[in-house]
Amino acid sequence: MSTLTHHVSVTASSQRLVAILTAATFGLALVFISGFASPEALHNASHDWRHSHNFPCH
Repeated sequence: MSTLTHHVSVTASSQRLVAILTAATFGLALVFISGFASPEALHNASHDWRHSHNFPCH
């Protein structure tokens, strides 16, 4: 019984670790991509996002 409980606990911990690492990698990628993008590219991306969500921006 304790072996099964331990196995489930290890699986949940490993899944949590994978989720944390995935989120951290995605977050760092966003920071570096936006940090090295030209201001015009960032403006165009945010402008297109606002239009696609029917948000007035003009």
